[in-house]
Amino acid sequence: MYRILIVEDDLNIANGLKRHIETWGFSVTCVEEFQSVMETFFQVDPQLVLLDITLPFFNGYHWCSEIRKISKVPIIFISSASDNMNMVMAMNMGGDDFVTKPFDLHMLTAKIQAILRRTYDFGGQMSILQHRGAMLNVSDATLTYEGQKVELTKNEYKILQCLMEQKGKVVSRDALMERLWATDSFVDENTLTVNVNRLRKKLEAAGLMDFIMTKKGMGYLVQ
Repeated sequence: MYRILIVEDDLNIANGLKRHIETWGFSVTCVEEFQSVMETFFQVDPQLVLLDITLPFFNGYHWCSEIRKISKVPIIFISSASDNMNMVMAMNMGGDDFVTKPFDLHMLTAKIQAILRRTYDFGGQMSILQHRGAMLNVSDATLTYEGQKVELTKNEYKILQCLMEQKGKVVSRDALMERLWATDSFVDENTLTVNVNRLRKKLEAAGLMDFIMTKKGMGYLVQ
């Protein structure tokens, strides 16, 4: 289920969007505290953002810029300011599309579905895995967090990919070992522990504290 974040201060529009989009099977959250949009962004970890331009405290361009510092998540601007200058500004700030109010809900839903397909349906697998602001790009095996790239070994990447694909769920040590060394049945189990510990140290050095949790006797998870 894809997670969508709506940043719209008109409650009638926000709630109407939420109800309609949820009927298509999406998980939708509306921002309520407009001075702290990024806090909600991190909590929801959305896969698409619907963003108004005119907002309390800071405008949509500001929040688009803040999101782009840490994420490549698709952003669709929704605004009644439909002049060319605003459209150009929205695209230059990192927006992926621009929809003018008033809009047709079915047309907007079609745009959302198209962008989600382009962004995440890559050979049946999401091309970017996101959690707590960390982005793991499956297509080129890179991890970025707050604008910095974290260098990973092949095994560290595979561990992180497996855990982020199942975020919030415990992945057993056996499942991880099968993922890493499926062709070798004689790998010392301590080898996995060493790889996980090295990965943790790299994540902590980048500012991602307690990103990988151990469930004793069960395995690991990201939460």
